[in-house]
Amino acid sequence: MKKIEFSKEAKAIIVSSIRRYFETELDQPIGALPAEFLLDFFAEEIGAHYYNQGLRDAHAALLRKMEDLAEDIYLMERDEKNKSVGP
Repeated sequence: MKKIEFSKEAKAIIVSSIRRYFETELDQPIGALPAEFLLDFFAEEIGAHYYNQGLRDAHAALLRKMEDLAEDIYLMERDEKNKSVGP
């Protein structure tokens, strides 16, 4: 799997969220650079777990849609037993 990377804008938003969490929940201010390092650590260490869960969720959603489609196609089939064969 390739490394998880964020755009500059996304990273700034996430770092801001980390800093706000530390301030409000832990009463412990954290600088921008340590928050960035923490984000990089989480992305590297546990990011794959979230990514893989997202793939599993997408796969399950796709399978549900495919089952719905198969049912819709089955319902569109026409009864062939009363048709005569040939001209």
